[in-house]
Amino acid sequence: MKTTSSRWPVLTQYDQQHLGRIALPLGGIGTGTVGLGGRGDLRDWEVGNRPAKGFKPGNTFFALYAKPAGGSAVTRALEGVIDPRDYEGAFGSAMANHSLPRFRKCAFEAAYPFGQVALSDPDVPVSVRLQAFNPLIPADADRSGIPVAVLRFVVTNKTDKKVAVSICGNLENFIGQDGSGSVVGAVNRDTTEGQGNWNEFRQSEQVQKVGKVHKVEPSKPYELSELSQPISGLLMRSRSIPGDAAQWGTLALTTTAKQVTYRTTWANLSWGDSLLDYWDDFSEDGKLDERTANVRNPTGSLAASLTLAPRSTQEITFLLTWHFPNRQGWDVRAGSAPGSGARDTTDRVGNFYTTQYKDAWDVAERVAAQLPQLEADTLRFVNAFVSSDLPASVKEAALYNASTLRSQTSFRIESGELLGWEGCGDKSGCCFGSCTHVWNYEQTTGFLFGDLARTMREVEFKHSTRSDGLMAFRADLSLSRATEWINAAADGQMGCLMKLYRDWQLSGDDNLLHELWPNARRALEFCWRPGGWDADEDGVMEGCQHNTMDVEYYGPNPQMGTWYLGALRAMEEMARYLALSLRGRGLGEGETSDSLTLFADKCRRLFESGKAWMDTHLFNGDYYEHEIRPPQPNELILPGLQVGMGAVNLEEPDLQLGAGCLVDQLVGQFMAHVCGLGYLLDKKHVQTTLKSIMKYNYKQGFAGHFNHLRSFVLGDESALLMATYPKGRRPRRPFPYFNEVMTGFEYTAGVHMLYEGQHAAGLKVIDSIRARYDGQKRNPFDEAECGHHYARAMAAWAGVLALTGFQYSGVSKTMRFAARDGKHFWSNGYAWGTCEQKSGKAGISVKLSVLGGDLSLSRFVLTGKPEVMLAADKVIQAGESMTIKVGV
Repeated sequence: MKTTSSRWPVLTQYDQQHLGRIALPLGGIGTGTVGLGGRGDLRDWEVGNRPAKGFKPGNTFFALYAKPAGGSAVTRALEGVIDPRDYEGAFGSAMANHSLPRFRKCAFEAAYPFGQVALSDPDVPVSVRLQAFNPLIPADADRSGIPVAVLRFVVTNKTDKKVAVSICGNLENFIGQDGSGSVVGAVNRDTTEGQGNWNEFRQSEQVQKVGKVHKVEPSKPYELSELSQPISGLLMRSRSIPGDAAQWGTLALTTTAKQVTYRTTWANLSWGDSLLDYWDDFSEDGKLDERTANVRNPTGSLAASLTLAPRSTQEITFLLTWHFPNRQGWDVRAGSAPGSGARDTTDRVGNFYTTQYKDAWDVAERVAAQLPQLEADTLRFVNAFVSSDLPASVKEAALYNASTLRSQTSFRIESGELLGWEGCGDKSGCCFGSCTHVWNYEQTTGFLFGDLARTMREVEFKHSTRSDGLMAFRADLSLSRATEWINAAADGQMGCLMKLYRDWQLSGDDNLLHELWPNARRALEFCWRPGGWDADEDGVMEGCQHNTMDVEYYGPNPQMGTWYLGALRAMEEMARYLALSLRGRGLGEGETSDSLTLFADKCRRLFESGKAWMDTHLFNGDYYEHEIRPPQPNELILPGLQVGMGAVNLEEPDLQLGAGCLVDQLVGQFMAHVCGLGYLLDKKHVQTTLKSIMKYNYKQGFAGHFNHLRSFVLGDESALLMATYPKGRRPRRPFPYFNEVMTGFEYTAGVHMLYEGQHAAGLKVIDSIRARYDGQKRNPFDEAECGHHYARAMAAWAGVLALTGFQYSGVSKTMRFAARDGKHFWSNGYAWGTCEQKSGKAGISVKLSVLGGDLSLSRFVLTGKPEVMLAADKVIQAGESMTIKVGV
């Protein structure tokens, strides 16, 4: 067929020297992923309910056959060259498929979720561009949560002759393996008929009888219309894997091409001759002959053929789909990180995506039927985002870290809630429980997928908060056991209160606030209990404060203090709104307008008191310090506040921040800007502190830097250190990570600098991060901290908010932007689009476009300009735009 694909957007280009570390995750939210390698290989097959870095099924690759009219045929693996450094090994190269001939020239282009691999070779009559993606559509978690990797091979004839072309996909049926090294079911290479895994060739009914309506049960009913794309391919299943095993499921390799040949298995031959037999067969004419063999993990092959006219381009599309329904809670039995509170559980929680499809073939048929629209909607999002007037590094940081929602860090259990590890080890999750003090930092979910963010708030307040107000900062699974982790984190609990405010504002859903308010109030009042974080109720946290540094701080400090001040402000705003909206009616649990007003007044009083105290006593002229206060003899510490990872001798507690200049000491203020809650501390002090962080913590060149723990930065690279001690007085044993560098914390400081107008410094921080993730040294789609794809790095999305000034309240139906000419991208989690501003003599002309979802809008505000009142409850639907005139 003639190519119909438009040119995909490109945000970053990687040359042949910067491909080795690239692995772009292809997969949906909560489905697991397959990594698209920088040279076009498929690696890191993490679809079997657990992380699996380095897992690549045997004999899994795509190959090209090309024969010009009157010329000789060539056969190549559709991959670029292997880095020479990967050839060394005890028995030759250990790289998968190392022996296959491949293309000499390769480049990679990305604008997540789109990845493109450009392949060319002077000895091959065609060039090939692999276009790979998975649908990513803001405000549509279901269509962004499809277990598919779409692989389109765009083939261009470089010659003046016709060229016969075939592209063949090969996939080992690895069901029973999940990358952990263990195998479920029969382990022998050979097997008897009726055992082991098996592959079946199928064609959708549209191939047999075009136009026939085909309904699929029991998943959501749909119809394949006459215009749908029929598929042919292989469904992969297992006869020997127990149906309740996490490794049980189905795979499918399919194509929309019309001319197809296949093998359901390769020949069972010794000395590598199984591969030889396949290569000879495919290289003969670009077509496949069936083989018969009883093997444990049969390799299936699917070849699609076409003829290219001289100098023409055509495309062939393949779909990789999967369906593994038996997720097992926080299953870390293959190993876990120290201090992760690992669970050894067999509780089945399932996967939401598998409730939407019957099996992997069902996924493929339904994706093929919708593929043009799925691609168009994803392109609409990525084009709008990439074309916005933001620095490339800010766009890259925000967009590429969104891939973490597609990694094994994040998953949706069968009932639909989104949960997550902190990050992922190579073979197991790291640090279970949607850890509140880590996930507090990320902004991607709330601003792109509001419905998913809501489920996280529901887990925190409905399931993880006890009747006394203690919120377990790690949610156990199943959710009926969510409070079995008995510890609270000061920053985690306060940050969740701020996120509740953020998500209520973005959604405008009063039901969310009403539903979660009782436990939200308990969570704040927990601070004031005897032995709690603010037992004397002065607005300052002095008590035992477990936090994201994995230790307990004792005494007032800016990191916990700003989270607390932000929580007080958020709770004040929500309480006043509820008091006004009730107007004498009850909210339940004895809550009335009067009680809510009294509570709001108390929050304001504590906020003002705490703000004044911190500015007076913790600010040292350059930044805010931690005043270490050892607990007094017989002083009560509430059960659940000490996790056991911090100081042992409380008379002289070690592992403290002390006089350090901490990278994220103003994290609560960062979050307050995201939420539109204003300043929590003196504005001048805040801005001076950020300048000090840049002055004291930013380091260019790490060759001479000593670090006693993990290294995430090396050599000539630049980064923000976690903490420095420019005024001396460093504790003998500071908090554990003070000498490290971690991107989530760097984004928090760098984006906050952008909010404060310190653009050069903020961009320098973000530029430095992305320079480290350049494809050669590190994977651009995997910012690590305690594990791969670390959740905290999704703080990067806030860079988009800071530079555009975007805020939205669904409560008051108000949208705000900075008054800045150009094209800006916006998303509130439920709708998304662009805002284009152009200044003129008569004021500013604004074109507000809604590209997805529906936007309710009554007021529009540009910072420093008169606000514009619109028609009450104006609703702008997807595909609509409106022009707004803003006076000077």
